[in-house]
Amino acid sequence: MENEKYNLLKRGIIYDLIGMISILIPVIGPFFDLLWAPIAAKQMHKMYKGPEGKIASVIVFLEEVLPFTDVVPTFTLMWVYTFVWKKKPVMHAIRVEK
Repeated sequence: MENEKYNLLKRGIIYDLIGMISILIPVIGPFFDLLWAPIAAKQMHKMYKGPEGKIASVIVFLEEVLPFTDVVPTFTLMWVYTFVWKKKPVMHAIRVEK
């Protein structure tokens, strides 16, 4: 599980860098964003299942399509949300005495 967790982080950083490359290309960059947006959304949905993955895929699609938002590392932020910020239920043992 730990290895998969960091593989998601590596992939996310790579996808964020690909999305940010368009800033460096003056004329072709915005067209690259239009091509990259659906690919990024599909990858986000593959990486993170469930309703949170669906919401994140919509957010990454909008982030890639909207101008001047390429600097937002959406994949990395989703990883941080999933593995750092998100509260996971804690199992507590209840002792029952007879």
